[in-house]
Amino acid sequence: MQNSSKIILGIDPGTVIMGYGLIKLKGKQMELLEMGTLKLSAKLDSYEKLKRIQQKITEIIRLQKPECMAIEAPFFGKNVQSMLKLGRAQGVAIASAMYEGLEVFEYSPKKIKQSVTGNGNAAKEQVYKMLQQLLHLKTRPESFDATDALAVAVCHYFQQSSLQNKPASNVKDWKAFIQNNPARLKK
Repeated sequence: MQNSSKIILGIDPGTVIMGYGLIKLKGKQMELLEMGTLKLSAKLDSYEKLKRIQQKITEIIRLQKPECMAIEAPFFGKNVQSMLKLGRAQGVAIASAMYEGLEVFEYSPKKIKQSVTGNGNAAKEQVYKMLQQLLHLKTRPESFDATDALAVAVCHYFQQSSLQNKPASNVKDWKAFIQNNPARLKK
């Protein structure tokens, strides 16, 4: 990931508004490629909404050619019907990405906020402000659904980077470390 460029697609699923954001990575540099929303009319039946979600995800993947997709996991609310609709939207998004050959990663809203802002209970405005810093965003999007999706992509990058930077094995002492990492010894 460090030497070549990579594109990550982030999705904030929804049946009224679905947010999407794409970042391009070159080494350790993140760059905003695109972000936006798919607005679904309340007049559409639920199956037509799911079809449009599938079409939009497929269109984004074929145009931008991301290597993977990260998606926000639904949070558990009290309204069962809302949860069912959100779960269907998420499922269609995941199936669309997998059909196009992408690996899919899922993150909880709390994990995304923690990763991007350092605070798992951060407000949407705080997430936006941090993304503004990280990606040099010039204009405020019309909806936080777009920045939420962008935050999912950034969270995935941070999570993958932290996994790559962890030592491959636990070492007991310096002697074992040197034996396992002779190239890191400076003479």
